[in-house]
Amino acid sequence: MMGPRQEAQSALFYDFSIDDHVPTDHVLRAIDGVIDLSSVRTHLTEFYSSTGRPSIDPELMMRMLLVGYVMGIRSERRLCEEVHLNLAYRWFCKMDLSDPIPDHSTFSKNRHGRFRDSDVLRHVFETVVAQCIEAGLASGQRYAADASIIAADANRQKSTPKADWNPEVIDPDDAPRAVREYLDTLDDAAFGAASPVVPKFISHSDPASQWTGARGGPAYFAYSTNYLIDTDNAVILDVEPIRSIRQAEVGAVKTMIDRVRKTHDLKPERLIADTAYGSGSMLDWLVEKRGIAPHIPVIDKSGRKDGTFERADFTFDVENDLYICPGGKELKQYRRAYKTPRTGANKDETLRYRARKPDCDACPLKQRCCPKEPQRKVTRSIFESSRDVARQLAQTKQYSVSCKLRKKVEMSFAHLKRIHGFGRLRLRGPCGAHDEFILAATAQNLKKLAKLAPNQNRIGKAA
Repeated sequence: MMGPRQEAQSALFYDFSIDDHVPTDHVLRAIDGVIDLSSVRTHLTEFYSSTGRPSIDPELMMRMLLVGYVMGIRSERRLCEEVHLNLAYRWFCKMDLSDPIPDHSTFSKNRHGRFRDSDVLRHVFETVVAQCIEAGLASGQRYAADASIIAADANRQKSTPKADWNPEVIDPDDAPRAVREYLDTLDDAAFGAASPVVPKFISHSDPASQWTGARGGPAYFAYSTNYLIDTDNAVILDVEPIRSIRQAEVGAVKTMIDRVRKTHDLKPERLIADTAYGSGSMLDWLVEKRGIAPHIPVIDKSGRKDGTFERADFTFDVENDLYICPGGKELKQYRRAYKTPRTGANKDETLRYRARKPDCDACPLKQRCCPKEPQRKVTRSIFESSRDVARQLAQTKQYSVSCKLRKKVEMSFAHLKRIHGFGRLRLRGPCGAHDEFILAATAQNLKKLAKLAPNQNRIGKAA
């Protein structure tokens, strides 16, 4: 028998609990069990006035922002609509059915004001990282670092060629916020001062973004997010936004390693990274200044394609500071003593060793060594000792393990783009990139903490 037609009927009273309608296996229920935002209000206290109308609870705004980044909701306007409609989102934000939803403009107002002034987003991120460390998800013994390009919110058609771009003629008072941020970061190593090379095109709406064709297709404007992860469980220990160039990537890793050590008192035994971080200066910084083993391929451009002897065919005598060629002759920096000792370092941070012309003229191997030059020259990096350390580490079994562990940071980027829908930035300027990258990394760590922390507790109790 067909049942009666269902029609909505209003009732005078409702016996309704939001908690009963949130599934036990919902990701937000798991995150709510581990998240701790109790310090947000204390952190922001001095940025609120002691008089006036009460503000919206900052912890509520933090929870709403995290809902957006966990669930891949990219628009704050849409986020407010989803929290209004979705019971699980309301429950996570500690809101009842009758509680009003904050207007989307509230997030913009606070983001450009007290949130940025107090750096509360990084405070929340570091709080979550500290929870991961306390839960045993990150030991700090092995780090892996990499960068991933994220498209900026900038139209490639609205740009200026580098020959026509002059930042000195920009009036900060009349410029948009993203342009003012660009002017403020011209001396920042992660943005304007990262490289003296001016990009081919500069965006009008977001000039701090980098014109890049790294993906092999049409060029576009972009930023890069840098992750420093702990390889135990791929917990993101730090994140840093930069322009999409290699020099800035190297500087970002140095910044993150020092910041993690200062904030969480972690010092790794090794850093795992790809060849982009294998410059001599970077390897020397790790080996000599920080005592970290570089599990990084060395950038080596000494190879030759014409069949002549390479630098690797020459033997270096450390004690006498000279090279010995395949013919048994010596290559030295200087052939006589100077009153004023010379370092011999060139502008490219290399030392040049030369053979004697008479030795090369009489050598039967000249055609295989320097057929077009009167004498052979060999350059050696001033950081060669640290480069040798990296080469020796590359022959160990631990290095083979590190090559596999390096994939974890790449997986974090894949998860960021595919699961969280983070293929393009929504906010403009260096500060906008910073806010988005920080919130995205916080959401990733929270999901990791919610998934693995209960398992770690069970293992600890069993032990």
